[in-house]
Amino acid sequence: MTSAAEKNINKWLITITVMLPTVMEIIDTSVANVALPHMQGSLNAGTDEVTWVLTSYLVSNAVVLPMTGWLSRMFGRKRFLMTCIILFTLASLLCGAAPNLASLIFFRVVQGAAGGALIPISQAILMETFPPQQQGMAMAIFGIGAMFGPIVGPALGGWITDNLNWRWIFYINLPIGLIAIVMCSLFIFDPEYLRRKSREVLRIDYWGLFLLTTSMGALQVVLDKGQQEDWFNSSFILTFSVITVVSLLALIWVELTHPHPIVNLRLFKNISFSAGNLIMFVVGFCLYSSIMLIPLFLQTLVGYSATDAGLVMAPGGVATLLTMPFVGAMLGKRDGRKIVLTGLLIGATAMFIMQGLSLEASYWSFVWPRIVLGVGLAMIFVPLTTVTLSAIPRQEMGNATGVFNLLRNIGGSVGIAIAATLLARFSQFYQTSLVPHISQYNPLFQMRFNTLKQALIAKGMQATQADQTAMGMLYGMVRKQAAALAYNRIFFIIGLAFLAIIPLLLLLKRPKHQSGPMELH
Repeated sequence: MTSAAEKNINKWLITITVMLPTVMEIIDTSVANVALPHMQGSLNAGTDEVTWVLTSYLVSNAVVLPMTGWLSRMFGRKRFLMTCIILFTLASLLCGAAPNLASLIFFRVVQGAAGGALIPISQAILMETFPPQQQGMAMAIFGIGAMFGPIVGPALGGWITDNLNWRWIFYINLPIGLIAIVMCSLFIFDPEYLRRKSREVLRIDYWGLFLLTTSMGALQVVLDKGQQEDWFNSSFILTFSVITVVSLLALIWVELTHPHPIVNLRLFKNISFSAGNLIMFVVGFCLYSSIMLIPLFLQTLVGYSATDAGLVMAPGGVATLLTMPFVGAMLGKRDGRKIVLTGLLIGATAMFIMQGLSLEASYWSFVWPRIVLGVGLAMIFVPLTTVTLSAIPRQEMGNATGVFNLLRNIGGSVGIAIAATLLARFSQFYQTSLVPHISQYNPLFQMRFNTLKQALIAKGMQATQADQTAMGMLYGMVRKQAAALAYNRIFFIIGLAFLAIIPLLLLLKRPKHQSGPMELH
């Protein structure tokens, strides 16, 4: 029994309390994306420099995520959660008031560090507040809040930036943060085991702290700058890759030998937990890469505006929102692993549908696979979280949720980096394959070229200039077709990644409260 339960606090009040900071944090990861061009002009920054507004947030987020459990034990969970909400709200105010880019990046680092702990703590509190048979529903409600951010974030950010000022995308956190602080002080209490732990004097794992910060920071720099710097042909990327590998290996050794490690890697002795984390890593890879590629395809090749691209993405998020409560209800009666299996198959199907998208495809041709993917994701996230975390003792729940969320985020960063690289390489490959068809000996090319040339001459252009312009237009078409083929190939690879992790489901253990003839092993 948690202390909240002992004090007879309604579990739905606790749910609303932990959902507020979660939604605030998730919206903030996506709300700044659409405002970057406005920040660039306002703060007199280059494109490379202004992307650090996003990257700095992700780096500090990644550092804090896995140490959430340790910090909760160190300071007490309620105190730590309230401190994070206060810091996040204050950092949001300072981000909005930032006079230059350097101070904005600094305040984004503070905001990311405070926000990193909000999701794992909220998940840990929910997993403890609800009895085992209702944990699926708890995670479904949490998932609805988590999906609310990506749906609302870009649209809200765009509207605020257009109608007010980019600074207001940070100021909107203030009222939500203040309500969350009040509710947290009234409805959240530390369970007995955490109160005992916070009274113990813990030996601080300084080396773990240093190595975790170094490894996560260096990894994020490698993933963020890799494609831009041509990966391992760059001494800069090579240096940061070596720092990442060495510090990660040292971190593993330090954490396994320290009596009070910052990240409890001993949790990975549990095969079910390890398998669940690996599946979540690949799902993060598939989700973030596809969500990056679809708007890019629409805006760079099909000519959609940012708003229209958002309208293609939104129905997928709505499909996830609508499916999650049903998945939560099913989890009480059905084997969670079979629901994850169905979700992975649906996710792969959506990617294989996207593999057939062309430059002439209609709006609904893009929306339909997004809706299918949205349903698949709802059937993956909720049961996978429940099944993976159900095997973990309550005392380690903070550690487990921190690591689980970290692996999803790193999977996303790796997915975006690999997708960007494959897009550049495949586009070059397909362009090289298509260019030989632009030949005077190809009757189809000759016909298209002459049609364009005559149309340009009819508009009053001179013959020589019409020649060059028509050739330039045809080359532009070839580049677009090559890029479209590259996107199709990447969607196919993402679909294969969904299928590749299916065998890992055999390693997941069924939660104890679920019994019956549906065992996988």
